[in-house]
Amino acid sequence: MTSARARRAVAVASAVLLGIGVVPVPASAAPRPEPGRRVHFDARTLQPGAPGAHRPAAVTRLHEGLGPQGLVDIDPVTGTARRVARLDGFLTAASAKPAKEIVAGYLAANPGVFGDTAALRFRKDYVDVDGTHHLSYEQVVGNVPVFGNGVKADVTRNGELIQVTGSPAASLPASLGRAKLSAAQARDAAAQDVGGPADGPAEPVAFVTPGGATPAWQILSTKTGYLHVVDAATGRVLYRQDLLVHDNDPSALVWRNYPGAPLGGAQQRRSLAGWIAPDATTLSGESAHVFLDVNDDDVADAGEEVAPNRPGDWRFPFKDFTGQVGPPCAADKQCSWDPKVAYSWKDNAKQNAAQLFYYVSSFHDHLEKSPIGFTRAAGNYETADGDPIEVDAIDGADTANGFPDEEHADNATMLPTPDGVPGRMQMFLFRAPSWPEDPFLAANSGDEADVVYHEYTHGMSNRLVVDASGNSTLTGIQGLSMGEAWSDWYAFDHLVAQGLQTDTAAPGEVLVGRYVGDGQNLIRTQPLDCAVGAGATVCPGAEGAGPGGYTYGDFGRIRGYPEEHADGEIWGETLWDLRTAVGSKIAESLVTRAMELSPANPSFLDMRNSIVMADRVTRGGRDAGKIWKVFAARGMGWFAADLGGDDATPVEDFSMPPAGDASRTSVTGTVTDAFTGAPLSGVTVTFAGHASGFGGSYRAVTDARGAYTITGVRPGGTYPKVSATLPGYEPAFRDLRVERGVNRVDWGLRWNWAATSAGGEVTGFNGEDFSDFGCGPGNAVDGRPGSGWLSDAVYGEDGRIDPRYLVVRLPVTVDVAAVAVNPTGDCGDASASTGDYRVETSADGQAWTVAAEGHFGVADRNRMNEVPLAAGSTSRVRFLRYTMLGTQIAEEGITCPDDHTGCYYVNTAEIGVYGASIP
Repeated sequence: MTSARARRAVAVASAVLLGIGVVPVPASAAPRPEPGRRVHFDARTLQPGAPGAHRPAAVTRLHEGLGPQGLVDIDPVTGTARRVARLDGFLTAASAKPAKEIVAGYLAANPGVFGDTAALRFRKDYVDVDGTHHLSYEQVVGNVPVFGNGVKADVTRNGELIQVTGSPAASLPASLGRAKLSAAQARDAAAQDVGGPADGPAEPVAFVTPGGATPAWQILSTKTGYLHVVDAATGRVLYRQDLLVHDNDPSALVWRNYPGAPLGGAQQRRSLAGWIAPDATTLSGESAHVFLDVNDDDVADAGEEVAPNRPGDWRFPFKDFTGQVGPPCAADKQCSWDPKVAYSWKDNAKQNAAQLFYYVSSFHDHLEKSPIGFTRAAGNYETADGDPIEVDAIDGADTANGFPDEEHADNATMLPTPDGVPGRMQMFLFRAPSWPEDPFLAANSGDEADVVYHEYTHGMSNRLVVDASGNSTLTGIQGLSMGEAWSDWYAFDHLVAQGLQTDTAAPGEVLVGRYVGDGQNLIRTQPLDCAVGAGATVCPGAEGAGPGGYTYGDFGRIRGYPEEHADGEIWGETLWDLRTAVGSKIAESLVTRAMELSPANPSFLDMRNSIVMADRVTRGGRDAGKIWKVFAARGMGWFAADLGGDDATPVEDFSMPPAGDASRTSVTGTVTDAFTGAPLSGVTVTFAGHASGFGGSYRAVTDARGAYTITGVRPGGTYPKVSATLPGYEPAFRDLRVERGVNRVDWGLRWNWAATSAGGEVTGFNGEDFSDFGCGPGNAVDGRPGSGWLSDAVYGEDGRIDPRYLVVRLPVTVDVAAVAVNPTGDCGDASASTGDYRVETSADGQAWTVAAEGHFGVADRNRMNEVPLAAGSTSRVRFLRYTMLGTQIAEEGITCPDDHTGCYYVNTAEIGVYGASIP
């Protein structure tokens, strides 16, 4: 959870951070996080695999056999099946055979689709509360598991195979080379990477890239909150995942909501029986351990464990600071400390620890029960399994001489570890004493039920959306956004069901963080129950997205740039609509089962499909119409499109799916080099949202003649984000209207000499380097429009910024035919987009000729714009210098200083250079 104050304070830095995880970096090093900045990195994304080289006949046969609503999604790195399923049925008929035999039979019947199945090792089969089997098979080299690859399969209680997921490696060696680094050395490398201790065990794994399998060490650090994979030969970081999400009978005095709440706001004596032993001397129970971590060292130091008044008596009265602090503290939102008095938080420290123990223990039981079913088999948090949740009460309260510093106020975090490793929840005080304008209540986040439940749910979602080895795959911006939304949704679903939160037909009642946020939209931009079209009085929305309930097209616009808490509101409001449409209990089942059925790194559309699939598995598909109606109303209809979980600019659509007997047609054409006219083989033509989503795999690869054909396409609509891609060439995108009959679509791709995949290289630049945040100068030539180059904008008295340039060395000398620029501020908000610019060319990198000067405006964003080239600037070019001379602050109607990133940064998404090479 991130507070509004924290969001404002780090808005610019957060904008920089958001591009990480989808941005290629030099193979020699992973982008290293700075203190306070969490960076995801996966070396497998640096070298996309080549599933486009050919589509195996086995894949084609399988897809054709699944029918029009079959899903065959091929992973771009491994070239094997990421997800195989049917949304209108199951992969196999009902069977009395054991689930393992059903899965084994299907894998054997489809060789060439699921990779090296001979290397699979059975890991786990747990049965959820609806009777569905969830099986996991790790791939191994010898006895060493392959990291992140493997197979997951799901089988109904009737023995029907629901789906197979996982992206297994296509082929594996018989054995791995010897590790040159010891486990201790690997831990040292992980520690050095994040500037903190690596205290967890180091386990040998094989790490597979398109170049093959390499021996590596997997290290999980509960201290820093990172999962690492380190190359056992070189010590290079191959993978880094941030697991931290930025919650006689023994009895306690607790409330069920928050101090002073109209419903559940009075302290009552509640039994802790079943959660803690009657003679316990600390708050260590069946599923949680709570202690006071006032210095934030993540351990219970002397005096930080909380002891009972006497055995079994954890009743600590609450001291109300309302009279001492004054407004906005009030009878219906009582303050728990005085931000002007050092150590005042001590008066309620024990009370808050006991309150937290009650919250996390009761919510554990709620999630464990049917229909949610987050059980021990599913991977919940249990002391008996060695992985309770470690809860740090009033975390960091004494980091500034009796007060919390700004890093330990107005927030709460959760470290959702893999099954078997204790999680960690950190609950902070709200209202930072060092910030007089802090709008929050002088309160404790551990006293508000929805905040605690929110943090706890991160633990569930990250243990259910996992790969075959049990590691979370919520890594992309869309998955992270859904993580925030699930946390809000499960919290308020429970509070409404308990009668502690009002939810009538009127919108705008379900407010996240009502207590600590003083009844304002400080934690989120608007309440969770905002329907599409709701009035701005109760559902104010955001400047970039407008009032009323959000839709898929608002992604990246709520904050002005992609951000998981803001964009998560789209998914959260959609799920609230689903709850209204089908009821709480059915929605709890569908949403949870969908997590278990999710492919890796899911997008909103992936998870929409999983909810449709969950309905078929658990209810025979009886609510499919209602589900589609909910998602279509929120812009996630039939023609919606995204490029996967990392896509920050999805395209919305409000259409219901076509009827089951709807006709199908084909799309065919050729792809050629735009300058030479030569046919291009190996080009992947893809319909976004339909290559891995509902309606089958609309995808094909050109042959030696540059020809392709996609069959089985439903006509009668416009498919957005249809693309043609080949490394070295500028990706081409178009919105494609498909009619009945054969649709011919030809493509001409331009070889981009500046792209790193074509051999281009950034050899110089000035200004600040934000490579560690995924927004360095190399991103301007990485061929990915969603990642760009960010630099600092230093304004002079004349209102202009200091020029920020980069130099690109082309791999060969080129007679330039065109130069194009996408000036979009994708590492910040739109105001940071490049305005004034200059392009210069050179034969030797010393003598420069001005080729173009001008200004980019609003209409130039999110596309490549050819710039007019001056005579005498285009022949025999080996170097190009691109200079950002201004931002688009004026286009946004902003006067600096202001919170918009254009007052501090300037950004360009992509640069392209086209033409013919010369001797």
